Amino acid sequence: MPAKIRRGDRVVVISGRSKGARGVVRSVDRKKQRVTIEGVNMIKRHQRARSMQQQSSIIEREGPVHISNVMLLDPATDEPTRVTFRRRDDGTTVRVSKRTGEDVE
Repeated sequence: MPAKIRRGDRVVVISGRSKGARGVVRSVDRKKQRVTIEGVNMIKRHQRARSMQQQSSIIEREGPVHISNVMLLDPATDEPTRVTFRRRDDGTTVRVSKRTGEDVE
């Protein structure tokens, strides 16, 4: 089955610490059911100095969010929407917004 949320989609977080945050999906891990969103769920990681030239530092980056905690933003209305699938006459499958009934692609 095709994925409801893909890399490059605009989404909104609907629950959790980052509730209400909007962003673009950077990566999708279908096996773990997690998505990484630009600028959302920022976490800090401490990095040890590996050599004398490199300093130790604190790196801030995006952490993964469970896919059930995000909703796709409808491109037409910019509001959260559920996603369904429709098969075209030529046999290709497209994602369809439940809110407006239009294709998401």
